[in-house]
Amino acid sequence: MKRMIRRRLFFLTIMTITFVCSQRVLPQELRAYPTTGKVVRLENSINELLPPDARIELLATGFEWSEGPLWVQDADGGYLLFSDIPRNSVMKWKEGAGISLFMKPSGYTGVADYGREPGSNGLALDLQGRIIFCEHGDRRISRLEKEGGKKTLVDSYRGKRLNSPNDAAVKSNGDIYFTDPPYGLPKGHRDPRRELDFCGVFRLSTSGKLTLLTKEMTRPNGIAFSPDEKVLYVAQSDSTNPIIKAFPVKSDGTLGSGKVLYDFRTLMRKYPGGPDGLKVDKGGNLFATGPGGVYVITPEGKLLGRIHTGKRTANCAWGNDGSVLYITADDYLCRIKTKTKGANFRNM
Repeated sequence: MKRMIRRRLFFLTIMTITFVCSQRVLPQELRAYPTTGKVVRLENSINELLPPDARIELLATGFEWSEGPLWVQDADGGYLLFSDIPRNSVMKWKEGAGISLFMKPSGYTGVADYGREPGSNGLALDLQGRIIFCEHGDRRISRLEKEGGKKTLVDSYRGKRLNSPNDAAVKSNGDIYFTDPPYGLPKGHRDPRRELDFCGVFRLSTSGKLTLLTKEMTRPNGIAFSPDEKVLYVAQSDSTNPIIKAFPVKSDGTLGSGKVLYDFRTLMRKYPGGPDGLKVDKGGNLFATGPGGVYVITPEGKLLGRIHTGKRTANCAWGNDGSVLYITADDYLCRIKTKTKGANFRNM
């Protein structure tokens, strides 16, 4: 009898130890993230940008539509912010801590329902390290002040409300360049609340002056400067004309005539999604989201390869020391380690 009791106690002890060990959660930095997709290499020169063993790491999932990633440096090494537009939220991801809610509401402060995409979209940092928001629902460019409140920087052009600011790029002099398609309006370009009859690319100067730079693009979306800021790239997410245009930047900050740098029309028949967000590396290469992933394109418009997520891919951003590319793809947050760095990456 005593032997049977001892045996039962032994097995109970083993089961307890096994249960406790199985519930032990390793620190996130010690865990290997699952991978997804693949790197498609079309030109050998892409190996100078993406190492042969580069993998797309899946950091988190479960979002409705992830967008606008932004790296923010802090005393603990930094963290990533990104928008979940349908949930009107900005989420935070930090190594070792995972996902948390950073801000809600993020782009719409009204009380009535405001369609499928009410939240913030693109996020950026100004020269003082303050966060700039492109807000769909409140139809404005805003800034998060150091004291915690939000300040409207601009919400109208010549007395008419903006459509729904989408993405922004901050020039080295502090001017904010942004795109204004109608995607955040509940009924899109047919919404009766729409006041502008065009989709513009704008510049908001540090003095507060808003200038319309061009209205030739039907659905301007992602936006970024070349390393020397002499070229402004703008993606057009119009399914009938899905392109990236390159605009020369004049000495006064306005734009010259744009030219088509890349056309995604054929690729949109093969993979989900279209041109959306984009970033530029220190060599001037574009990392531009498009059908099924992130396309690596030279300043001359040559396609070097694709970071293939297989999903509708919204945007990307440089993080860590500037060499890690974070990617928002539908319900995914991913990253890939590169051999290059973001153009003029500021580790603020």
